[in-house]
Amino acid sequence: MIQITLPDGSIRSFDAAVTVHDVALSIGAGLAKAALAGRVDGELVDTSFLMEKDSSLAIVTDKDADGLDTIRHSTAHLLAYAVKSLFPDAQVTIGPVIENGFYYDFAYKRPFTPEDLVAIEAKMAELAKKDEPVTREVWTRDDAVEFFKGIGEDYKAEIISSIPADQNISLYREGDFIDLCRGPHVPSTGKLKVFKLMKVAGAYWRGDSNNEMLQRIYGTAFAKKEELAQYLHMLEEAEKRDHRKLGKSLDLFHMQDEAPGLVFWHAKGWTIWQEVEQYMRAVYRDNGYQEVKGPQILDRTLWEKTGHWENYKDNMFTTESENRSYALKPMNCPGHIQIYNTGLHSYRDLPLRYGEFGQCHRNESSGALHGIMRVRGFTQDDGHIFCTEEQIQAEVSAFNALTRKVYDDFGFHDVAVKLALRPENRIGSDDAWDVTENAMREAIRASGVEWEELPGEGAFYGPKIEYHLKDSIGRSWQCGTMQVDAFMPERLGATYIDENDQRKTPVMLHRAIVGSLERFIGILIENHAGALPTWLAPVQVVIANISQAQSEYVAQVTQELQKQGLRVQTDLRNEKITYKIREHSLQKVPYILVVGDKERDNHAVAVRARGNQDLGVMDVAAFIERITTEVNTRSN
Repeated sequence: MIQITLPDGSIRSFDAAVTVHDVALSIGAGLAKAALAGRVDGELVDTSFLMEKDSSLAIVTDKDADGLDTIRHSTAHLLAYAVKSLFPDAQVTIGPVIENGFYYDFAYKRPFTPEDLVAIEAKMAELAKKDEPVTREVWTRDDAVEFFKGIGEDYKAEIISSIPADQNISLYREGDFIDLCRGPHVPSTGKLKVFKLMKVAGAYWRGDSNNEMLQRIYGTAFAKKEELAQYLHMLEEAEKRDHRKLGKSLDLFHMQDEAPGLVFWHAKGWTIWQEVEQYMRAVYRDNGYQEVKGPQILDRTLWEKTGHWENYKDNMFTTESENRSYALKPMNCPGHIQIYNTGLHSYRDLPLRYGEFGQCHRNESSGALHGIMRVRGFTQDDGHIFCTEEQIQAEVSAFNALTRKVYDDFGFHDVAVKLALRPENRIGSDDAWDVTENAMREAIRASGVEWEELPGEGAFYGPKIEYHLKDSIGRSWQCGTMQVDAFMPERLGATYIDENDQRKTPVMLHRAIVGSLERFIGILIENHAGALPTWLAPVQVVIANISQAQSEYVAQVTQELQKQGLRVQTDLRNEKITYKIREHSLQKVPYILVVGDKERDNHAVAVRARGNQDLGVMDVAAFIERITTEVNTRSN
């Protein structure tokens, strides 16, 4: 008797070994039809998977995240099937699932054209309509290598050759197409109904620029047509909001080849920068942080002590002078420990909080650079808290509350919390990692929020909490972090005197709220489509006259507004007022004040708010009250 335990705790008994599909069918024909895969004892498997012993089982449908991944994984193979059908001499390589879709890399004698993509997508639809079974086969490694070499699939043979000889290989067959894959896959191609090919790009074989260039076809797939339509609409919106285009059209910043991955901030963009920095400076001040400043360049020996030289050297810019090796700092933490180490600290001094707007440099590959979102030079709102193990929970809980307050002020209300756990490449013992990971879990739990765990994605020196913001069009951005680190303070000799007059190593909490200021400003620009809230807008008010007769009055009103700390521009050009209004509207200015003789004589202004809102004539004092309230409350 085989007993299968379902997620609700119920148990189904079977006289013999049973497949995932059979169990689904025993529950209901509808579930059997909807089943895409199964999770057996925690492992994701095909619906044809045979359970020969007592097992736990969750049926995976398109309503589950695993179901969507299975659809996308299977659609990537459908793409390869279609390409081989249309271009038999093309070679297939790899085709993984990625965020929001999938890709597959191909080697072919000529570039794929947009017309090719249309034909491939049509062929995919044709193959899906045939509803061909997708079946799993297990081969020996050597047989699989020989097979793929025999059909001219040299890349696939190379991949399989790198697998140990004593391991069996799983292949999946659909129609005339067979491919290497761990699985799982949907039961048949008919389950793949909603997909779209997005673009083709170049990609090096195995990601190595020394290897040959392949062609990467990107695509996406969903369970329902409405979900695809929503996604495509989001992409359309994202294109309109591209911070690189808005940065140019709104005169905020630019980038050029002479400084790859570095930003030239224009006056308006630097105003936004200053607003974000000054806001965060107040956060430091109001929450017990001492603002400090460390040097840009530090000796190699320090980076060796921290572990960066061994674990992070490829991402660091290095230089030499007078027979000494140096590196531009990729992060601020070693410098903060040096500041900490200049004094003698008691347990009564802890927690000790340092904050820095520290400029960092990381040698990102040119292919990874993306506007101001991914750069080589950036500034972090970087803070480090030196504390005892007993203080970790309270500090993390306080940080969680503070972080959410900051995100609210910037207009981000949907925040997901994720806990990144120990990576393969790390320092410290497993026991030490157990302690720090459990401390983070308890701290998050005490904050009363739910979280997702990310195995293997922590820093090499400690686990970290990540804060992911959802923007106005549904995209997620990872910004804030909180990391526990007991290793770096020990390596750099940081100590405090405990209540028993013994020297102990403090725990160091690495924390950032907005993270890279460059990246955060890029996110803000895209979230608001360039129409930043009034408190952040580089120009908050434009005052435009109808004729030269109001010029002196414009100067007077400008002075009144500037005395309130408002950022004001005037437009006294001899142009039609409709032209002026249109031009400044395109610059997404929050308020345009129009002044004619009537407004001048009554110490008033005609107020137009962003979005073509005519607020009518308003006394200057009343307008000042309105806008200052908006700024002071950080209305979004």
